[in-house]
Amino acid sequence: MSDWMPGPDTVEQGQAGEEAGTPPAVPPVPSFDPVPPAPLGVARTPTGHAGVDARLERLADADHLPADGHTEVYEDVHRGLRDELTALDVRPAPAPTPAHDIRS
Repeated sequence: MSDWMPGPDTVEQGQAGEEAGTPPAVPPVPSFDPVPPAPLGVARTPTGHAGVDARLERLADADHLPADGHTEVYEDVHRGLRDELTALDVRPAPAPTPAHDIRS
């Protein structure tokens, strides 16, 4: 048999917590549910080149997709930007010159 008895401080603390109606602190249970997509808030500055700007705006589509859907958007944008850059490298054909200089 134990001789220990709660002191007045112990009893008062227990009663005060019960009277105030505050539940005991319970740690939050972690949720393993996926978090809904949220925009990253990355600003896209226009470049002045319509084709490039359209591709960069396509990146906004990733803001509304779960992470596993980002790859498709990024690959599409990469492919489009690569095509735009390739088109810039194509040099215009030289202007045709007359085969003979006709002088009268």
